[in-house]
Amino acid sequence: MPSTAAINQRTLWLGYGACALAGCLWGTGFFFGRIAMNEMSVEYMVLYRFFFACAGLVPLAIIHRVRLTRAELKLLLISAFLGVPLQFLMQFHGLALTTVSHAALMVGTLPVLLAAAAALFAGERLDWIGWVALFCSSIGAGLIVLGGTHGHPARGEPTFRGDLLVVVSLCISLAWVLISKKLMERHSPPVVTAYTLVAGTVMLAAWILGPRLLIHWIPNNSAPVPFAHVSLKAWGALAASGLACTATTTLLWNWGIHHVPASRAGVFLNIEPALGSFLGVKLLGEHLGPFAWFGGALILGAAITLTTRKHDHDPAILLE
Repeated sequence: MPSTAAINQRTLWLGYGACALAGCLWGTGFFFGRIAMNEMSVEYMVLYRFFFACAGLVPLAIIHRVRLTRAELKLLLISAFLGVPLQFLMQFHGLALTTVSHAALMVGTLPVLLAAAAALFAGERLDWIGWVALFCSSIGAGLIVLGGTHGHPARGEPTFRGDLLVVVSLCISLAWVLISKKLMERHSPPVVTAYTLVAGTVMLAAWILGPRLLIHWIPNNSAPVPFAHVSLKAWGALAASGLACTATTTLLWNWGIHHVPASRAGVFLNIEPALGSFLGVKLLGEHLGPFAWFGGALILGAAITLTTRKHDHDPAILLE
C-alpha cells in the first residue's frame, strides 16, 4: 500500500501535468481558429467554438448547481458578456487581420497585466522587479505591433489594426478575470466558469443569430449560415478549439491549480504564447520579423520572471 508521502508526490506531479497540458491546449487556440476561419466568418467560428465548449461544460453546470444572489447574478452576466461575445469576437477579428504567431505572442502580456492590475486594484504589492517586467512586456508588445504596421492581411501578413484589436481584447479579458474572481471566492471556480461560459454563449448566439431571425424575410440579407459545406477539417478544428482549448483546459487548470503551489503553476501559462507562435511559424508558414522576435522575447521573459517568483496573487483566477 503506497504511503501518504508517495500519494502526495504523485498528486503533485499530476497537478503539474494538468497545468502543463492546459497551457499546451490553450496554445493551439489561435491555430485551430485560423483553420476554421478559412471557411467561415469570425462570428460563426466563435459561435461554433462555444457550442462545442458548452457540450463539455453544460453537464458540469447541471450536476453542480449553485444559488446566486441578485448581485452575484449581475456580476456573472457582466462577466459572461465581457468574457465571451465581446472579448472573443474582438480577439478573433484581430486574428483575421494579423498572424497566429503575432496574436499568440501578445497573449504573453496577460500574466504581466494581471500582476499590474492586482497591484493597482487589489492592493497587492508589486516590487521593482515586477514593474520592470511590466515595462519590458509593454515594450515587447509595442515592438510586435510596430512590426505589423505595414502588413497586408490578404497576404497573411500582420497589421497594426489586427495586433491592436488583440491587445484590446486582452484588456477586456483582464476585466473578465477580475470580475470572475469575486464570484470564485464564494463558489467553486469550475462551476462559476461553466455558468459564465454557458451564459456568454447564449449572449453570443443572440448577438449573431438574433438579427437573422428578426429580419429573415428580407431576401439576400446576408450570407447563409455556414454548415452543409463546411469541411471535416474545419469541423475538427472547431471541435478541438471548443472541447479541448476551452472546456478541457478549464477543467484541467482548475484541478491542477488546487494541487500545486500557485507560485509555480503560473509558469505554465507561458506555454500558450510560445506554442502558438511556434505553430504559426512552422505549420502556417508565417514570418516573424526582428521586431517581433525581440518583442516576443521581452514578453515571455517578463512573464516567466513574474510567474516563477513568489507572489501573493493566485494564478487560479486565470480561468478561461
